[in-house]
Amino acid sequence: MSKTIIRFGVIGCGLMGKEFASAAARWCHLTQVDFAPSIVAVCDANASATQWFQENVPSVEAAYTDYKELLANPNIDAIYCAVPHNLHAQIYIDIIKAGKHLLGEKPFGIDQEANSLIQQAILVNPHVIVRCSSEFPFFPGAQQIATWVEENKFGKIIEVEAGFWHSSDLDPTKLINWKRRIATNGEYGCMGDLGMHVLHLPLRFGWKPQSVRALLSKIVPNRPDGNGVMVPCETWDNAILACEVQTESQQFPMLLSTKRIAPGHANTWFIRITGTAFSAEFTTKNPKQVASLPYIPGEVQAWHVADAPYKSAYATITGGIFEFGFSDSILQMWAAFCDELVHKEDRQQPFYCATPEEAGDSHIIFTAALASYRTGQTIPIDWRN
Repeated sequence: MSKTIIRFGVIGCGLMGKEFASAAARWCHLTQVDFAPSIVAVCDANASATQWFQENVPSVEAAYTDYKELLANPNIDAIYCAVPHNLHAQIYIDIIKAGKHLLGEKPFGIDQEANSLIQQAILVNPHVIVRCSSEFPFFPGAQQIATWVEENKFGKIIEVEAGFWHSSDLDPTKLINWKRRIATNGEYGCMGDLGMHVLHLPLRFGWKPQSVRALLSKIVPNRPDGNGVMVPCETWDNAILACEVQTESQQFPMLLSTKRIAPGHANTWFIRITGTAFSAEFTTKNPKQVASLPYIPGEVQAWHVADAPYKSAYATITGGIFEFGFSDSILQMWAAFCDELVHKEDRQQPFYCATPEEAGDSHIIFTAALASYRTGQTIPIDWRN
């Protein structure tokens, strides 16, 4: 099968940039796609960060320390950008104005004002495809729950809970990084860095909160800076958002949580939906299993836990008996993005990457959460305005 090659530049050569390079190297894992990414240029303000790409990614032709030089390269079709939140607005806008398609890291701006500037750039450059990185909904178990929502299996929804938890920051000796500083991460704290993962599916389902009550926690007040000095951690460790959702047909509570300090959890993403006719839960802690509870009035109520076969959105060489993992979800997300670049609305399967509109909605929710914490009140959200 001949493939359309999409020439990518990477801006920000840290952990997630390397994960993209790994996904591109594994493209032969996909069996039925007629497109493929090729990373031809990389950029990082720290010149040493690009060395790994030059040594390990044979397709890389150029390395830069100034992203504007990368954007001037006519051989680049699209960009993956993974930089601290305070850099999103300027760099994302410059990418979009340069006519390069963009998959950018969440939250698409350090705050709502920065996000609005990015949204304006997208509006005046409609030919550029822009998406937000969010890989966990590509797990087969999450895809199964999305299918059940589309099939209206749940009856009247009783409640929804979704979260993303990890625990590496439980260690008080862990060095401070940019995510702990308001100047680089923003006031959202853990919400800005983790929240789009939690909101991707609820927003895709049309479950926009009509109100938010936030409980925000700072658990480790100071961290070492690597030079023998303890410095303050300025951003929120954990956030719990109690929301109320009103759709055309029903009203229900939705609990959203983002936690950097959740003892015993290492990147645990989950969604749980309970309903009067059907309930279901999936968590990456048990990536091969999906729990469901079909209910018939008068019958026994029993949860069923079944192994979810390796059945991904885009077909792969992996047999159905094996487990799906984080690197597989990234590969699937990248396949979805590249599918849109090549096929537009005629993509090979219906589930697409998180959109700028969904990222914008997350800013509305996080901004309301900050207001809720400051006032101690439940903050209403008027989506009409």
